[in-house]
Amino acid sequence: MTKKNGRGGENGRRGEAGRPTMTDVARIAGVSQSSVSLVLNEMSGSRISPDTQAKVLEAAHKIGYKLPGVRHEAQPDTRIEKDTIAFVVDEISTSPHPVVSLDGVRDFAFEQGFLTSAHATRSNPDLEDAVLRSILRDPTIVGVIYATIFTRKVKVPELLKNIPTVLLNCYAEPRQHMAIVPGEVAGGFAATAHLTSLGHRRIGFINGEPWMDAAVDRLKGYKQALATVDVAFDETLVRDGDWLPLRGYEAGLDLLSMSNPPTAIFCGNDLMAIGVMKAAAEKGFRVPEDLSVMGYDDQDLARYTHPPLSTLVLPNYEMGQKAAETLIDMAIHGKTLRPMTIKVDGPLVVRTSTAKTKP
Repeated sequence: MTKKNGRGGENGRRGEAGRPTMTDVARIAGVSQSSVSLVLNEMSGSRISPDTQAKVLEAAHKIGYKLPGVRHEAQPDTRIEKDTIAFVVDEISTSPHPVVSLDGVRDFAFEQGFLTSAHATRSNPDLEDAVLRSILRDPTIVGVIYATIFTRKVKVPELLKNIPTVLLNCYAEPRQHMAIVPGEVAGGFAATAHLTSLGHRRIGFINGEPWMDAAVDRLKGYKQALATVDVAFDETLVRDGDWLPLRGYEAGLDLLSMSNPPTAIFCGNDLMAIGVMKAAAEKGFRVPEDLSVMGYDDQDLARYTHPPLSTLVLPNYEMGQKAAETLIDMAIHGKTLRPMTIKVDGPLVVRTSTAKTKP
């Protein structure tokens, strides 16, 4: 059975009026779309075999496919195919989270026959302005995914007013755009509820920086989970952190030095949880026999702590997929979506750093 999408193409997209696309070339040549792009764009150093190059060129010639720029030059009245999503983010190199979101955007877009271009603005207004103007001049751009490295309220640039735009990991007021953000309250609730389900009632919480949306919402979830088991919120069990292992270590030492220490500690991220595990070892607490430790984010290192860390997934990849899906629905399928903020929840990952409390 051939796969069709909303634009009527087989095994990918076909342009309006049946014009061939790069996806069609890939299907006929029996190679990946990225290989087609490398060959047709004459990219040096791509290590594409002569046989593959010949297949791609033959397929392109057979169906009459030409690169957008070439096609536009030869037929100035023919509309250029829109086949690229622009991913614009304030920072991408100082945290794994926006990279994972970009992966989600790229993978979903590619499955639908679109490419993704990434642009980091470093929170520089002049650079952002130059990037957006360049994007708006590019006739192949479908729309823009405007992202931030941490969840926050943004002022959407005026330049994006007339191009389909989806906000990722950020939101704007008043609600004039579709926004995709993590479900942080639900995440804080799920992580804490996991500990209460194991019988813990005295649960410490080492949060992130209190001015950040993520920290505010995770604290709300923590409080709500305690309330569901009739445990009063105790502010003496809460410490503000900075997302780094050292602060987790220091706050962990502080909590475990209390006359009545917690039997479990929920940390705002995995890095601080690692600091807590070190503090527990120094204070003579065994994890999880004497102290359960819960992280957040599910970074790769969480699998390799001793013991492996129970945590909650920060759904960056799924958020990226949802942003790409929403943008394609708006820009390509013509769906009119009421501007709203969509919260994506992450699953709980139970490993062996958490266990039932002692009777």
